[in-house]
Amino acid sequence: MANQKIIEQKEKEVKELADKLEEVSALAAKMKEAKLVLLTDYRGINVADVTKLRADLRPTAVEYKVIKNNIIRRALEVNGESGLNELLEGPTAIVYGTGDYLEPAKIIYNFSKDNDFYKIKGGIIDGKVMTAEEIITLAKLPSRQELLGMLAGALLGNISKLAVGLNEVCKQKENA
Repeated sequence: MANQKIIEQKEKEVKELADKLEEVSALAAKMKEAKLVLLTDYRGINVADVTKLRADLRPTAVEYKVIKNNIIRRALEVNGESGLNELLEGPTAIVYGTGDYLEPAKIIYNFSKDNDFYKIKGGIIDGKVMTAEEIITLAKLPSRQELLGMLAGALLGNISKLAVGLNEVCKQKENA
């Protein structure tokens, strides 16, 4: 007959494994819906910096978590992604969300510029596996609002030039 202490230890191990599997499935479900999944190396970051980063990310409706590499790897495998497995070395934080992916990418990029120790490893944006360089290039692009403002300015500039030109033609006809 098994010793009660051994049975309790086995039950504890089974519960821990069940909790890990539940955590994997929950993360996999969130990642499947996510438009943005970024992996970062948070080595050397302090609590104040993490708090500031999370506060900056909060309005963009993304989550920033430090999760064990094995759990991230299993969640990615559940979703059929294996392109990020080589990035799951060392301390890894994950940023994921279902909203706009450009603003969180910009925030992470700016944070990594300000903190030399913080690195973007890579990620998935709209289902496409991307390297750190591709994510940084994307983060350097103007936001949607800025692009719309540039377009509106360009259109209004041409219209106002046309109006000035037509006004000059009218003045020339009146003077003639």
